[in-house]
Amino acid sequence: MGKQGSKEYDPSNVGRRMSGGDYSLSSKMLWLHDLRSHDFHVLPNDSMKYSSCKGSFVGKKHLWLRKDVKSVFFVLVLMSFLILLDSFLVSFFDSMILQNGSTVRKSPGLKEEERDAYIMKEKSPVQMYDRLLKLASISLAEKEFKQESSTLWEEPNRSQVAAWKPCADRKVPKSLGIYKKNNGYILISANGGLNQQRVAICNAVAVASLLNATLVIPRFLYSNVWNDPSQFGDIYQEKYFIDVMKDEVDIVKELPSHLASLDLEAIGSLITDADLVKEAKPTDYVRTVLPILLKNGVVHFLGYGNRLGFDPLPSELQRLRCKCNFHALKFVPEIQHVGSLLVRRIRKYDAALSMLDKQLLGNFMDSIDSKQHAVAARGPFKYLALHLRFEIDMVAYSLCDFGDGESERNELQAYREIHFPLLIERLKNSKSLSHSELRKLGKCPLTPEESALVLAGLGFKHRTYIYLAGSQIYGGNSRMNSFTNLYPNLVTKETLLTPRELAPFQNFSSKLAALDFIACATADVFAMTDSGSQLSSLVSGFRTYYGGGSAPTLRPNKKRLAAILSENSTIGWNSFEDRVKKMIEEGQRVHVRRFGRSIYRQPRCPQCMCKSYL
Repeated sequence: MGKQGSKEYDPSNVGRRMSGGDYSLSSKMLWLHDLRSHDFHVLPNDSMKYSSCKGSFVGKKHLWLRKDVKSVFFVLVLMSFLILLDSFLVSFFDSMILQNGSTVRKSPGLKEEERDAYIMKEKSPVQMYDRLLKLASISLAEKEFKQESSTLWEEPNRSQVAAWKPCADRKVPKSLGIYKKNNGYILISANGGLNQQRVAICNAVAVASLLNATLVIPRFLYSNVWNDPSQFGDIYQEKYFIDVMKDEVDIVKELPSHLASLDLEAIGSLITDADLVKEAKPTDYVRTVLPILLKNGVVHFLGYGNRLGFDPLPSELQRLRCKCNFHALKFVPEIQHVGSLLVRRIRKYDAALSMLDKQLLGNFMDSIDSKQHAVAARGPFKYLALHLRFEIDMVAYSLCDFGDGESERNELQAYREIHFPLLIERLKNSKSLSHSELRKLGKCPLTPEESALVLAGLGFKHRTYIYLAGSQIYGGNSRMNSFTNLYPNLVTKETLLTPRELAPFQNFSSKLAALDFIACATADVFAMTDSGSQLSSLVSGFRTYYGGGSAPTLRPNKKRLAAILSENSTIGWNSFEDRVKKMIEEGQRVHVRRFGRSIYRQPRCPQCMCKSYL
C-alpha cells in the first residue's frame, strides 16, 4: 500500500533526478542510444603509418592518442553501464511505486477479495493502439532535447479569461439579505462522496434563502460505497462557513431542542427523492416543501444531492450558490496542512503563491521572498494533474469493451451483477448498444493508454511531472504500463506523503479526496478524462473562478477523440497531433455559462463573476 511505496521512494531525491539540472531517465536512455548507434573506429595501423612518415615525435603523439582513446572508450563503457543500472533501478522503483501506491489503495466499497480480483490481478500489458503508441514514443524521443512550447502551460485566451474576476462575495443591498420573519428550519442529510456533498451543501444554502428558513449545518450520510463516517466539521470549518453566509442566510449548528425531539417522519417533515424531482425548480420547492415548513417549523431533506436545477433560478440564488462554493467552504486546518505538504513536494521548491493556493491552503503556504523565488525559478517545476477515471465501477457501468478479451468481459459482467442489479434489469428489458457504438458516442471512460496519447499529441514531454488523482486504476500495471512507458514521472499522494502524514486520512475517503482536490486545483495544468465527474467539474470551476488566466484545463471531447483513435491503423502522427490540439483548443474557448449548465463548473457568468472591460 501507500506505506510500502513511501518507504522505498523518496520523492524529493527522485524528483531532483527526474527534472531540473540533472538528466531525466528518458534523457539518459536517449543519450545511451546515441552512444550505441555511433561508430567508434580506432585504427592503430593507420597511426603507425603516420609515425613512420612524421618522425618519432608524431609517433609518440599518436601512441598517446591511441592509449587515450582506449581510456576514453573504457570510461564511456563504464558510464553506459552505470546509466543502464540507474535506469533499471528507477524503472524498478517506478513500477513498485505504481503497483504499491497507485493500485493497491483500498477502493471504497470493495471487500478484500474483490480488490484482489479487480485491481491487484496481474495481467500482461493491455494495449489497444500499438501503432499510435510507437509513433508517440518516437515523437517524444525526437522532442526530448528541443525547447518545449510554453503555450502548453498557458491559457490560450489569457486576456479574455483574465477579464473575468471573482465577485460572488460582493456586498448586497439589505433588502436582499435575511428577512426578519423566519419560516422554520431546514435540515439536510447529504449523500455521496466529498464532491457530491459539496454540491448538496450549496444547493441547501440557496433553498434556505428561497424558503426564508434557517439552515442547520448539513449532515453527511454514511455509505458502504464511500465508507467514510466524516461529518461537516471533519472536512470544513463550521464557524467560517456560518460567518461568511451570516448576512444572507441564517445558519446554526443544531436544531432547537423542542424540534430536535420530534419524530420528523411521523409528522410528515421528511422529504425524500420521491417527493422532489431531480433538478427541481424553485416552484417545486414552494409548492411541495414550503407548506410543510410553515406547518411543522422544520423539514428534513434525506439523501439530498442534486435536487435543485440550475435554470431557471433567480440571480441572487445563483450568486449564493457561488458564494457558498467558492468562498464559504474552507477545508479544516488538518486538511490544509497536509495539502500544503503535498503541493510543496509536487513542486519540489517553493514558488510565489497563486490565488488558488491562498484560497485552498490558507496560511499554510507562506509566500517566499524575491531571493528565494529567484532560486525557485531555476528549479522545478510545473506539474500536470490528471484525474484518470478508470476505476472498476466506472469501467463496469459503461458497458464498454477495453480490449482485454473474454476474461475481461466476464469479470466486468460479474461485477455488474453484484453492484449494479438495477442496470442488469434495465438491460434485460431494453436493447443495448454495441461496444463500438458506445465508443463512437463518447460513452466510454478514457483508458490510461488513451490519456497518454492525448498528452503526447498535445506535445507534453516524456519527462513531464504528473500527479495522478484517484489512483484506483482498474487492471493495475497491465493498464498503466502504456502510460508510464510514455510518462514515467508519475506520483500520487501515497508516494509523496509519509505513512505518518497519511495515517489520519486512511479509511476516510472524503479526506483523501480533499487532498486530490487541492493537488488538482493548484496544478499548473489540470487534465480531466470525464467531464461528468464531480471532482473534475468542481476543480475546473475553481480554476476558472480563481485562476486569473493562469490555470489551463484540458477537456478531451470523448466523441471526437474516439473518431480520431478509430483511425489508429492509418493516421499519421502529425495529423493526430493537429486533430488532438484542435479538439482541446475548442474546449478552452472562453464563453459565458450556458443555460442549464452547472454554475459550479462554469462560474463565468454575471451571478458569480464580474467582467472588466479594458
